[in-house]
Amino acid sequence: MHAQTQLPMDKLQHFTTLLQEHHRDMLLYARSLTKDPHHANDIAQDAFVSAWKNIDVFDITRDFPAWMRGIIRNKWREWLRKSNRETPLDEETLEYLENTLKNWEVIGLTGGPAIFQTLESCLQKLPEAMAEAVSNYYGEGYSTEEAAERIGCQPSALRKRLERARSALKSCIENQ
Repeated sequence: MHAQTQLPMDKLQHFTTLLQEHHRDMLLYARSLTKDPHHANDIAQDAFVSAWKNIDVFDITRDFPAWMRGIIRNKWREWLRKSNRETPLDEETLEYLENTLKNWEVIGLTGGPAIFQTLESCLQKLPEAMAEAVSNYYGEGYSTEEAAERIGCQPSALRKRLERARSALKSCIENQ
């Protein structure tokens, strides 16, 4: 019998909710470490599985994103060792990245500064095709080809939509 099946249902549900809330951020973090979306997805997935296997040792009162980032960092280091790659980031840089992410989390929890509220308002004003392109490419982190396929257009059309969306967002933000 696996340890996960012996855990109280509320802890399992809480863990699942945390994973859903932070999934995108963890993928982006893995991508910032690897600079490769495919390896980042693999590393993040391995980290999620590892976290699931160790759910019984996770204290739900702790900082979940920091815990997950630690697991992702360990999986990234493991990937570097297995692929005989040198670490492109030193410990000081990793610590800086971790502190920056903690600050961003605080901003996200407190509603963020006005620029983020303005950006959110401007995003809602975009035409549907542009908003869908922005959401898939920037929000979900899909590559140009993947995002284009998801929304049913050519990669060149997606790039044009993103270009127009960036222009519209810049204009909207400047006029707020």
